[in-house]
Amino acid sequence: MFTRSLLLALLALTLAFRAEAKIFDPETFHLANGMQVVVVSNHRAPVVTHMVWYKVGAADEPPGKSGIAHFLEHLMFKGTEAFGPGVFSQTVARNGGRENAFTGHDYTGYYQTIAKDRLETVMRMEADRMRGLVLEADIIEPERQVVLEERRQRVDNEPSAVLREHVSAALYLNHPYRIPIIGWDHEVAALSVEDILAFYRRWYAPANAILVVAGDITAEELRPLAETYYGTLPQVDVATRARPTEPPQKAARTVEFRHERVGQPSWSRIFPAPSHQSGDSRSAYALEVLSEALGGTATSRLYRSLVIDKRLAVSAGVHYDGDRMGPAEFTVYASPRPGVSLEDLEAAVEAELAAVLAEGIDEAAIERARAGLLADAVYARDSLSAGARMLGAALARGLDVEHVETWPERIEAVTKAEVDAAARIVIHPGRAVTARLLPAGKEG
Repeated sequence: MFTRSLLLALLALTLAFRAEAKIFDPETFHLANGMQVVVVSNHRAPVVTHMVWYKVGAADEPPGKSGIAHFLEHLMFKGTEAFGPGVFSQTVARNGGRENAFTGHDYTGYYQTIAKDRLETVMRMEADRMRGLVLEADIIEPERQVVLEERRQRVDNEPSAVLREHVSAALYLNHPYRIPIIGWDHEVAALSVEDILAFYRRWYAPANAILVVAGDITAEELRPLAETYYGTLPQVDVATRARPTEPPQKAARTVEFRHERVGQPSWSRIFPAPSHQSGDSRSAYALEVLSEALGGTATSRLYRSLVIDKRLAVSAGVHYDGDRMGPAEFTVYASPRPGVSLEDLEAAVEAELAAVLAEGIDEAAIERARAGLLADAVYARDSLSAGARMLGAALARGLDVEHVETWPERIEAVTKAEVDAAARIVIHPGRAVTARLLPAGKEG
């Protein structure tokens, strides 16, 4: 249960947060070529996280070219005329840093965490590969095999990942979120050097990028470095992100996958939901509170009912990401205890959801959810990279700094009436996708 001491601690954090108002209090400016720069000062250690986010992701790929954004992410480490293949990663490692990259549906990002006095080194290399990437067939072919092997390991050999791909294809009728970020293997295999270079030249440009640096630095210190390395890149016209829209959902769907490697069955129901930029965006904050109250923690309603009280499940929860550029998903999930069928578990979940629609969410549960979410914002300040990641993701998705900085006060302002209304908008089984993962040869 949610103890009194824990609640008091969360409320204390909430009060402290109200007094300070902002989360990261970043400094921002733009370079003449259109590149946005964000600085999140955190002077706990002489270390910085340097990130470049591009406003392009898997959902921006041309039809029939799935996986190109992720493939390009890999190829960005293959070198330029100034820094040959492998030099980037070797230099970061030699200077005691760490680096990586990632691709999402809405963005692509590259980052390095390194000592402050080595920041200039990584900025020089990162800026160079923004426009100077060198690609030829003999470079991309070995990396294509790496990407295809990654797909085999992470998707084809993982039953839950196979199910997830089919669920996305069923959930989205028209929106490119239906296509996997890693791409379909037959389309990845067919991508040409020309395809990849065209995508790179179209999207990788200063005006389509965001530089976020977090750590032991100020905007005054960073500006001359940003001007020197990124500001000297030529201004390039940026393509418009044009995506197909999603039509109204009118039918329920069920996707079931059985495989001999499934050790733990699972059940989930994915409801199409508005985000901060798609659909009824006014309900997005209420959906964040609803997600937390209904299934965000081990003290939430769904977990307490299914796992603790009725002992039908080994896990249960809710996931919602309202920051997506396009439509969001409100996912309710659970995994049964041994001896419990998916049918019985589904019936129990549906009973809880029906009760929520009939009775609403308890005011005390909403207060706990708000306090927990605000506490997460407080704790995020202590992380060197959290500010860079949260701000970078928001900006790359078309949101702004204010969206991140005012998020706590907007969460705090969410009312019970708004949470209950949001539940009625989203929890509609007649337009959801139900996913079932089972061992081969076993009935539900």
